[in-house]
Amino acid sequence: MADKRQKSFKCIVIGGGIAGVTCVQQLSCSLPSADMALITTGRLIKAVTNYKQVATVLEEFQVEEQSSSVLEEKLPNLTVIHSTVTALHTQSHLVETADGEVFAYEKLCICSGARPKLLAEDKQHVLGIRDTDSVQDFQKQLSKARRIVLVGNGGIALELAYEVEGCEVVWAVKDNAIGNTFFDAGAAQFLVPSLGADKPERAAPCKRLRYTTQDAAAQTFTADGNRRGRGSGPTEAGSALGPDWHEGMVLKGAEQFALADDGGLRVDDHMMTSQPDVYAAGDVCSACWEHSPYWQQMRLWTQARQMGYYAARCMAAGVLSQTIELDFCFELFAHITTFFNYKVVLLGKFNAQGLASDHQLLLRCTKGQEYVKVVLQGGRMVGAVLIGETDLEETFENLILNQMDLTRYGEDLLNPNIDIDDYFD
Repeated sequence: MADKRQKSFKCIVIGGGIAGVTCVQQLSCSLPSADMALITTGRLIKAVTNYKQVATVLEEFQVEEQSSSVLEEKLPNLTVIHSTVTALHTQSHLVETADGEVFAYEKLCICSGARPKLLAEDKQHVLGIRDTDSVQDFQKQLSKARRIVLVGNGGIALELAYEVEGCEVVWAVKDNAIGNTFFDAGAAQFLVPSLGADKPERAAPCKRLRYTTQDAAAQTFTADGNRRGRGSGPTEAGSALGPDWHEGMVLKGAEQFALADDGGLRVDDHMMTSQPDVYAAGDVCSACWEHSPYWQQMRLWTQARQMGYYAARCMAAGVLSQTIELDFCFELFAHITTFFNYKVVLLGKFNAQGLASDHQLLLRCTKGQEYVKVVLQGGRMVGAVLIGETDLEETFENLILNQMDLTRYGEDLLNPNIDIDDYFD
């Protein structure tokens, strides 16, 4: 590789999605005098906007596509490289790109995202909805379709089933209820009437897809089950889209990364892979440390942002020879999104994931207005699902984190006549 041009950076981040962009932003703040590089194939990057800290862990934000030049203007020590990584040599700390350039790094973070699982390789009739390019392809195909088959039961499928208009939608799921990734059968039943209901008028334009049909035969589409908060944002019910360069990274070096059972790069509690000075964040990685009792990994926009932020802090600590503790955001799973025009908040073990059979569920449902489910174990709250404008998210987050014994309250915990947020404030 001596005949190839080579430039050195203190830190290199691969991927222009939320994890990668958040990572370089935090690195730039932590190491303002160090040269950084972001390698991404697309000219557009995903940026967090309208960020709001709702509670201790729970956060709300939108995702916006921006030109990478905007990022360079804001971060003077950042260079954006538009190319595809073709080889990574971890022992020599070198990255090769498709245009023949070689870049040296001290620390590297892989944020290349994930890819959808397709039913078949028929690109004319079977589409995977994942990123901006795939949605544009979907738009072209859908504008000529009278009927589509939607395969999948994750967040993307949920949003498409609700949003697509002007053609027949056949939704094929393998589960007993819709939205199995997020909801139990009760919550799913609460949402089902929205599929046939008129959509409310929107107060402002929204980056959401609208289609009418013309002549054409039926098309078949597939949606992957990974879900964000990705896409137009957790507070906006648009299509949940992944990082721009969904093709991922081609690794041709002699070294091999350790992979988890789900195919992600294994990372420890400092977001480090099995290779020296190589970190990973977002959909591409699998969190392989001992998890908090109230946290689990789901490949969502919120976790992509949190992992990118924490990976940057760990990288900076390594450069500065400092120690760092596991970020508090990994104490509690917390996610805000929108489905079927309802605000949805998921906290902790919201579907009783991994809990013993002695757990207890409390439910409160007002048709067309709200659905509240609380998961209790040993009299203590360990998870919750909130659909609608319940205003309970901060209170429930605190109850899960504080592990207060709620036995004496019984079913009154969800009594609508009791102002519970004031009671536990």
